[in-house]
Amino acid sequence: MGFCSRKMFLIVLVAVFQLLEVVSGSTYSGDIEALKELKRGFESSSVTPGSCLSSWDFSYDPCDASFSDHFTCGFRCDVTVDGYSRVTEISLDRAGYAGSLSLFPLPYLEALDVTDNRLAGAVPSSIRNLTRLRRLTLSNNFFSGEIPSSIAALPALEELYLDNNLLQGEIPADLGRLQSLKRLELQGNELYGDFPDLGSLQNLLFLDASNNLLSGALPASLPPSLVELSMRNNSFEADIPSNLRSLTFLQVVDLSHNKLSGAVAPFLFEHPSLEQLTLSYNSFTSLETPGSYGLKSQLIAVDISYNKLQGLLPAFVAIMPSLSALSLENNQFTGMIPSQYALKTVLPGPGTSPFVRLLLSGNYLFGPIPSPLMGMKSGSATVSLVDNCLLRCPEELFFCQGGRQKSSSTCRNFSPVIPLQ
Repeated sequence: MGFCSRKMFLIVLVAVFQLLEVVSGSTYSGDIEALKELKRGFESSSVTPGSCLSSWDFSYDPCDASFSDHFTCGFRCDVTVDGYSRVTEISLDRAGYAGSLSLFPLPYLEALDVTDNRLAGAVPSSIRNLTRLRRLTLSNNFFSGEIPSSIAALPALEELYLDNNLLQGEIPADLGRLQSLKRLELQGNELYGDFPDLGSLQNLLFLDASNNLLSGALPASLPPSLVELSMRNNSFEADIPSNLRSLTFLQVVDLSHNKLSGAVAPFLFEHPSLEQLTLSYNSFTSLETPGSYGLKSQLIAVDISYNKLQGLLPAFVAIMPSLSALSLENNQFTGMIPSQYALKTVLPGPGTSPFVRLLLSGNYLFGPIPSPLMGMKSGSATVSLVDNCLLRCPEELFFCQGGRQKSSSTCRNFSPVIPLQ
């Protein structure tokens, strides 16, 4: 073998050994200590046989043993630095682990998921040490105390799930520093106070703060990138903020079960992207006609039931081209059912979606049932006209089943112009 050949052989051999060192490199000692600390924080009685944590045997190297009978699941090592494997993800199984979340620094960790367990105590402020974290999922546990503002020190965080715990206190305004955040889920806690200004989160797509104790006015500034906004089952008051008009990517809004009042903003019915609007269980009193009569609307489903809406049924909703589900039940509408409602249900015009769901029960509607509805068969659409003041609504008609019409005295007490049944 010539000199050049021997030299080339040695170079290749060194490269192979270097590659093997990288492939089989042991876990960095600091990461091992972090995994040990995490497991120590859990009650040993909750680490059941067959669970991920039951396979964490630290007499073996975690990353090297990833494909053996030890360290079989619950974490990943996808990065090698200076010959050492680094932990990049912790995703524990839903095995009912109890205890607390104890975190040592894991500088290469990108995802931490302990969903659907029985972890309790505070969310540790040491979470700030997970500087590369992109997804934090603590859903469906028993975490309590306040949301630590140290979460705002995670510059790469894209998804934050704190939902369905026992968290209390106000939502930290510091969350507005999470410029990479795309999803924020805070629903199902005991958070209270005003909702902070998060308008600076230019990448936020999904925001859910439902089922809390939040109050005051809805935030006047919201991220322009929002696609879904859910604030249901809180105690928000006043009007719907006009800034929703400028959220041109918004598709879903759920503000039900609050204390909102006044007029339902007409711009919602000509919003350029909004598809689902849920405002049920509030105190709205009027519904105004938009300038475009809803012809520009993208709305598919509208629910404004269980409010205090008065006057005649809005005729414009029957010409909204995409609207197929409308619930106006349990309000104070009166007058006759517009024939346009019946035609949209039975025989919609070209390019117009039919009503497949039309709920008008629990109002003070009177007069005869529009004739197009009389020929409908059960199953062709979901329609309910019960608990009104309609003239003859026999139970043989499927949309008259499930409840009677109001008594004549109740109807006349509401409005003397309602004819006797």
